[in-house]
Amino acid sequence: MLFKGCGTALVTPFIDGEVDYEAYASLVDRQVESGVDFLVPLATTGETPTLSAEEKQALLKLTSGLAGKLPLLVGCGSNSVPGTLANMKLLEPCGVDAWLVVVPFYNKPTQEGQYLYFKAIAEASDKPIVIYNVPGRTGANMTAATCLRLAREVPGIIGIKEASGKIDQVREILEGAPEGFAVLSGDDDLTLEMMRSGAAGVVSVASNIAPSRVKAMTDAALEGDFGKAAAIDAELQTLFKNCFVESNPIPVKAGLEAMGLCRAEVRLPLSAASKDTVGIMRETVKPF
Repeated sequence: MLFKGCGTALVTPFIDGEVDYEAYASLVDRQVESGVDFLVPLATTGETPTLSAEEKQALLKLTSGLAGKLPLLVGCGSNSVPGTLANMKLLEPCGVDAWLVVVPFYNKPTQEGQYLYFKAIAEASDKPIVIYNVPGRTGANMTAATCLRLAREVPGIIGIKEASGKIDQVREILEGAPEGFAVLSGDDDLTLEMMRSGAAGVVSVASNIAPSRVKAMTDAALEGDFGKAAAIDAELQTLFKNCFVESNPIPVKAGLEAMGLCRAEVRLPLSAASKDTVGIMRETVKPF
């Protein structure tokens, strides 16, 4: 299984409207030193829709150069087949182990449309693909039946990042998944519950702030020590919840700024963290 344990969905720091590559490099170094299992650049948390092609390439090259042996699960999804394939062509030379491809947003595809879309993407790529189901962002949920159909019928689809918040749906996927198909939590606060049911790990937002603690939790869960995992999860729940008091990644960036790791700046259409969020995150990050 290529992706298991703790993977961090990396933020993209900005300074006066430009990508802060120096801060980004420091953030990646911190993740590597903390022992996370894989990195996820250019996903939702990285504000990727606001990045230029040149910025995406530069960020991925930098990540690849700093990641060492850590696998890179790289966001490349769009809401069309040509758009996603164009992103793959742009990014593949920059360092990719597998693609994270989101369920097409805005279009609201049917289950058949989702199946055919991911089949077309997988058949056009020689890299493994992890589906990303996040209906709160895309407006379309991928059902367990569609996920399992893709897992069983389409070579190259190796897992799903599940952020539907539907535990019964996750359990149905886990019960029916072929051997080697990874189910990764896309909701920090549900990770432990999902791993109790057999999920392989998490693509985490909170691990931008507390990588070693999230890693310790997933390690304990993978080892079957759910008592230890539950104790760590309990100490992290406030962080998990508060990272989403506003749209991601506004709160996590406010937390990183409070830690002196990067500015809280985001790009439009996101706006700066509210005064309440800044205060909440200053308190939240103190233990880390």
